[in-house]
Amino acid sequence: MSRVSPRPDITPDIVLRAYSIGLFPMGENEDDDRLYWVEPEERGVFPLDGLKISRSLAKTVRSDRFEVSVDRDFDAVIEGCAHAGSARGTTWINAPIRRLYRELFDAGFVHTVECRRDGALVGGLYGLSLGAAFFGESMFHVDRDASKVALVHLAARLRAGGYRLLDTQFVTPHLASLGAVALPRAAYRRKLEAAVEAHGDFFAWPADMPMSGNDVLASFAVQRDMA
Repeated sequence: MSRVSPRPDITPDIVLRAYSIGLFPMGENEDDDRLYWVEPEERGVFPLDGLKISRSLAKTVRSDRFEVSVDRDFDAVIEGCAHAGSARGTTWINAPIRRLYRELFDAGFVHTVECRRDGALVGGLYGLSLGAAFFGESMFHVDRDASKVALVHLAARLRAGGYRLLDTQFVTPHLASLGAVALPRAAYRRKLEAAVEAHGDFFAWPADMPMSGNDVLASFAVQRDMA
């Protein structure tokens, strides 16, 4: 990993270029305005045909307990992700990260998936889309399973839009339980290059036509197993 100072020349365009070659930026903590580039030896990815949806999670998805939307409130989602990090004692989401990803959201490269219950945001995630690759950045929940539901909806949306890569940066035990796997750097770079050069349509499923839980499960061909 190499550190970089938060200079004015660190622009959204530089961030996009970094993603295209396998790097992503992180902050040390919320109070430190420096950024550093990260390129793990092993990169976490979710195979889009290998997401693990347990029976209990499928039941929650199908229940439509949460109102799921996309791109409705970036600021609230990144704030939720930062607070989730703070609950663990630290967060890497600092001021430069907030600024850069807000600009990329305004430019149409960053997207959010939000879960609400009774009108309140209770979970969600955000990430960056480039070609047919989606780079998951962070997710959070304050209501049980809300972030998992957001992830399942995201994967269904990416499948519908012809995406080839769902990047999760690292593999944690929690993400592994949902199907994330680790790829060696060279294998990841090959997959990344092919995905970035392809075309993915995040809105193949229009934002104003929310996916129901049944629609989502059907896209994974698991609904018949849950009947």
